[in-house]
Amino acid sequence: MINTNDILETIRMIQDECLDIRTTTMGISLLECADSDIDKSCQKVYDKICTKAEKLVETGEQIEKEYGIPIINKRVSVTPIALLAGVSGGDPVKYALTLEKAARTIGVNFIGGYSALVQKGFAAGDLELINSIPQALAQTQHICSSVNIGSTKAGINLDAVKIMGQKVKEAAELTKDDDCIAAGKLVVFCNAPEDNPFMAGAFHGVSEPDCVINVGVSGPGVVRSAISKHPEYSINEVAELIKKTAFKITRMGQLVGVAASERLGVPFGIVDLSLAPTPAVGDSVAHILEEIGLEQCGGAGTTACLAMLNDAVKKGGVMASSSVGGLSGAFIPVSEDAGMIDAARSGALTIEKLEAMTAVCSVGLDMIVVPGNTTAEVISGIIADEAAIGMVNGKTTAVRIIPAVGKDIGDELEFGGLLGSGPVMPVNTKSPAQFINRGGKIPAPLHSLKN
Repeated sequence: MINTNDILETIRMIQDECLDIRTTTMGISLLECADSDIDKSCQKVYDKICTKAEKLVETGEQIEKEYGIPIINKRVSVTPIALLAGVSGGDPVKYALTLEKAARTIGVNFIGGYSALVQKGFAAGDLELINSIPQALAQTQHICSSVNIGSTKAGINLDAVKIMGQKVKEAAELTKDDDCIAAGKLVVFCNAPEDNPFMAGAFHGVSEPDCVINVGVSGPGVVRSAISKHPEYSINEVAELIKKTAFKITRMGQLVGVAASERLGVPFGIVDLSLAPTPAVGDSVAHILEEIGLEQCGGAGTTACLAMLNDAVKKGGVMASSSVGGLSGAFIPVSEDAGMIDAARSGALTIEKLEAMTAVCSVGLDMIVVPGNTTAEVISGIIADEAAIGMVNGKTTAVRIIPAVGKDIGDELEFGGLLGSGPVMPVNTKSPAQFINRGGKIPAPLHSLKN
């Protein structure tokens, strides 16, 4: 039976509390597009994306109008392009330009999948694609890139970690006149999920169907509002309240995903129930933590509050959908979260504290701006540290870090849109170069042997 109060509550969440669907992402397999001739392969890629996703944006807009639910982004994720580059040879940037052309044709916000999976080593096409990432991202506007350099089962590929520190620096340098934006479209993973609808880390895993619709929800403002109405609650009562709120948010994501699946004639994949913040006032994960009782995000108690929030979101979400996947939890991207930005500006939030927080939440060190003179080795060391947290704890962790070329602590980069703005944060500059240059592989932890 339809409950009028539930309907009115959902309307209020949308109108007053920034509730939205962050993204509907169509995953498309490009394995059949492999060809020894790179130009033929690129044409196949373009044709398949434009055929499968021809009505993705139109369908999303129809659902928005019919249900009154904002869908902020319509996106596509594709098979890791390194797999195609390994067959075709040639300059992988051709694939990036093809994806950019397809993105413009179908009207999506982003295409993710200019990616390589190198946790156990480099296969054909992997190094070529990785080396091309800075150029590919500098020459395109709608393409996102990711590289998986470690996993709980495989350990950490330290050779790849070293290279990625260099590529992050190169990407920032090539777009220094555009707020180093290329580095903001590049993420380095450990334990990357194959069904992630969120950029910049989305790619279509090889175990996924030929085509699928995944949905990513948002809703930090809704959770904060719910907590603000009950200052008298104990912490376990707050956890129960978050669970109930996450349930409602996830049900909306399920509704949109099923509707999009039926209309597009492709399978519905997963709802990623991550609390994805935006720079908008009232849509911040940091503000949720402060509503729970912190003076400011980054202070003592932050990691404990975030652990509780992340767990409660997952528990509420899995009750609302049998198809939960992706990352699912709470995102803490500094430049995309108004509360995180304020905390970083005041000095309450440091990179070291963020690293501790990533041990208990989704993803990792996300959209963090550092001084432009930060060395490639230091960036590689940050990547290695974050990957170690993911590897040992059997969870997804990642680094999306932006060296602000020509800027130092106290300056800011302005990305606009959902990427927001980021204050330059101080970094420990003690060099890990000798460690990074050893190369080889950090072995998988003992508890990875579960067979």
